[in-house]
Amino acid sequence: MRRLNFVLLFTWLVFNSQAQNLSFQAGEKIKFTVYYTVAGIYFNAGTASFSVNEASTPDANIYHLIGEGSTNSKYDWIFKVRDRYESYLNADNMQPVKFIRNVSEGKYKKHEEVVFNRHNNTATTKKGTYNVPENVQDVISSVYLARNLDYSKYSPGDKITFNMFFGNDIYNMYIKYMGKETISTKYGKFSAIKLQPLLLKGNAFKGGEDMTVWVTDDNNHLPVRIQSKLTVGSIKVDLSQYENLKYPLAVNK
Repeated sequence: MRRLNFVLLFTWLVFNSQAQNLSFQAGEKIKFTVYYTVAGIYFNAGTASFSVNEASTPDANIYHLIGEGSTNSKYDWIFKVRDRYESYLNADNMQPVKFIRNVSEGKYKKHEEVVFNRHNNTATTKKGTYNVPENVQDVISSVYLARNLDYSKYSPGDKITFNMFFGNDIYNMYIKYMGKETISTKYGKFSAIKLQPLLLKGNAFKGGEDMTVWVTDDNNHLPVRIQSKLTVGSIKVDLSQYENLKYPLAVNK
């Protein structure tokens, strides 16, 4: 059974080999509060955050993307999560060149590194080298690439397919565009794009289309809310903090 974690909550994805970054910039930081719901009662279960940093190599300009998730410390005695995901993304073509996963979930510990060779279309881990599709993404790079998708090209119900390399396997995934809605948050009301990603089945998730994601209908395409059913209960994830967005956030007062 595949293990999923807080960072994977944000994997609504898809992609295009000639993608350009139009939605985010170095220095951006966003944070979310994760609520667990059972029998109609909400618990502040933890946090998730993403940040964009600049890095460079002799060959390319790189974004260093970091996604972290952790449970609320007062619930650590039940199940403690401290996860960190990193992606090194080529700023020119939005393709990942390296992926790092460090997860600690209860007694489960995992460290993984993936190096992508874009000339040979391979992904190398400690278990070997794998052939991958030309436009394959990792978990974190997918989130940022998805924010650059032009959703105006799609109609409600359209499925947009993509490939993701995770845990030494290639997954054929999709995101379903569900149209637009207005949602209320602590920051006010947003005109939002509504999405349903295909989920991988795991120890907490049933898999399928049980997750809904809302992103701002502006140039940021910033995720503001996520809701998903779990095998027991459900979760709600709300934007709680942001800084250094590339564009002003379009809030409907």
